[in-house]
Amino acid sequence: MQLAMVKGRATSTIKHPSLTGAKLLICQILGVADTPSGDPVLAVDQLGAGLGDRVILTSDGQGLRKLLDDNNSPVRWWTLGIVDE
Repeated sequence: MQLAMVKGRATSTIKHPSLTGAKLLICQILGVADTPSGDPVLAVDQLGAGLGDRVILTSDGQGLRKLLDDNNSPVRWWTLGIVDE
């Protein structure tokens, strides 16, 4: 699991069938003292996170396959929770 900040949304007219109707977020993974760590990642969100929200991301493959109901989805990251203050 990783703590991340939502930087925006991504849209695509052509995508893997498992992503049809999925909300895609651009998230910046955070390191020590909430500083950016590495490049932003693309994450599937079904929790309603928005711009500026801190989220918990996971790359749990089994959970993602169940979430998207697709064993062949190329997605790696998805939101597991929204951090409240």
